[in-house]
Amino acid sequence: MHFPRLPDWLVYLAVVLALLIAAVGRQERADAPPPPPPVAGGEGLPLGPASPFDPQVVVDVPGKAEPGVGTAFSVSDAGVWITARHVVDGCTQTAIVVAEGRGVEAQVHIDPRGEAAILTTEGGAPPLPLGLQQQLRRGDRAFHPGYPQGEPGEATSRLLGRENLEVRGRGARTEPVLVWAETGRTDGLEGTLAGLSGSPVLDRAGRVIGVTVAESPRRGRIYTTSPETVLEALAATHQRADKFAVGEPITTDNYGRVADTLRRDLRVAQVICLRTS
Repeated sequence: MHFPRLPDWLVYLAVVLALLIAAVGRQERADAPPPPPPVAGGEGLPLGPASPFDPQVVVDVPGKAEPGVGTAFSVSDAGVWITARHVVDGCTQTAIVVAEGRGVEAQVHIDPRGEAAILTTEGGAPPLPLGLQQQLRRGDRAFHPGYPQGEPGEATSRLLGRENLEVRGRGARTEPVLVWAETGRTDGLEGTLAGLSGSPVLDRAGRVIGVTVAESPRRGRIYTTSPETVLEALAATHQRADKFAVGEPITTDNYGRVADTLRRDLRVAQVICLRTS
């Protein structure tokens, strides 16, 4: 039996399409661990309210605070910043790094109910806009610019759903968090994202929708505060975010450049716990 010979142009087209599909797949997950399988509910559906029946993740926090490094971001040019609570909880001397070898003293304000902490300094940087009232949907894209492993870097992720974060040890509590599948990161950045804690979670419009608080590298997951946690922390500490801040649209093609700009403008900065109680 003889089969008709395919035209050369059709063979070349098939090869080009196969290479293009492979390249796009590599770009989406470059340097990132494989994300976990999608959760039930379907991509694009609105994210429901927090529930005690959501899956649970456990984080052990040492009983005694230790000096450390994380990320913070500005929400008011009057000197109001947000970071993750475990980065600064128990610190008696905290600083926002403004240049190599230079920092400004920051006062720590903690809402004991959640994982978002507020910092205040004398003078501030241009703020990031808040998008804490936005309707979140499964599959939404997020961007996490900061200082993983103490160096400038960033990650991108997609929203999977909600879980409950159980903190054991110092500051023991349980609170609802959002769980994201990591889908990309800075070229050459391998292993843990430690140091990214406290970084803003930005949507495609460059608005803050949460704070990065934990990771599970082997599972390819990033955990962030829920929007409500950030609002409650601001209210509990009597601090206000600027209402007219403007963000820059972010995509998977430009998020590295946007992150560099945010760090250069000190809208995203490194925070250091210098001394503990």
